[in-house]
Amino acid sequence: MQTFHKLDDVPRDFGPAVVSVGNFDGVHRAHRHVIDEIVRRAKAGNAHSVVVTFEPHPARILRPDHNLKLLTPLPEKLRLLEATGVDAVLLLPFSRDLSLMTPHQFAHEILKKRLHAREVHEGYNFRFGHKAGGNIDMLRELGREMGFEVHDYPEMRLRGENVSSSHIRKLLSEGRVSRARHLLGRAFSILSTAGRGRGYGSKYTVPTINLARYEELVPKDGVYITRTRVGEECFDSVTNVGNRPTFGADSFAVETHLLNFHPIELSAETEVELHFLDRLRDEIKFPSVEALKEQIGRDVAKVQKYFGRVNRS
Repeated sequence: MQTFHKLDDVPRDFGPAVVSVGNFDGVHRAHRHVIDEIVRRAKAGNAHSVVVTFEPHPARILRPDHNLKLLTPLPEKLRLLEATGVDAVLLLPFSRDLSLMTPHQFAHEILKKRLHAREVHEGYNFRFGHKAGGNIDMLRELGREMGFEVHDYPEMRLRGENVSSSHIRKLLSEGRVSRARHLLGRAFSILSTAGRGRGYGSKYTVPTINLARYEELVPKDGVYITRTRVGEECFDSVTNVGNRPTFGADSFAVETHLLNFHPIELSAETEVELHFLDRLRDEIKFPSVEALKEQIGRDVAKVQKYFGRVNRS
């Protein structure tokens, strides 16, 4: 997959292209449905399949007070996009200047002039240009003027829920990681490194890794069934997201207890990737460390039973 980090990186003779424009946060099932189609149609028509996306997310420039947390930080988004088989990603640096482009300017300068778009594929609620002034109908009109076809896609719904980044963020904020997994088409995950913990896990419970500070979206505080990759090794695990109130802690942490643990190499640079499979319970303040240890034992038993069922199915 080619990655163009600004418009000027796109070769002048690039194209023709089958294009989709969007934020693609999460690269969820609805995103992949559209991308699969542009990849298919580009191959059939001897064209390039191209995803156009933005960095940072436009909301972080236009609505900085909203403090948007992403499902997929940029490196993860690019990895997921590459897995779709798309030929190229144009990563437009989002700025006030870009936000001031009119729909006509966006279509002419980016879609027609630089990408030589033959087709543009978008969701039914696509908006573009200054103050989101352009919609799918305007894009279709511009396409007739500039020589590209527009294909639009209806809302995707699964089991009565719309597949959208905002809805998946809402599910995760409620701790509903199993539902989010269904809409994403994979387990929600976060990628970080090992942080410096307080030693409580190794001293009182089971082998524990504290993740380094993570700035993007994490599920609601609570205890989760997870699968954890440490470097090249994977473990069934129990993960606590929250403030560890039993120890009087007042700082947020993501703390993972690895099952079937054996000694592993671990440094400040070792990748730790958590996959959230299901929610066990709320985070609770226990009256003593002993009570916490007993609860962790019950949590571990539930997790082992969960993975036992998964492995038998």
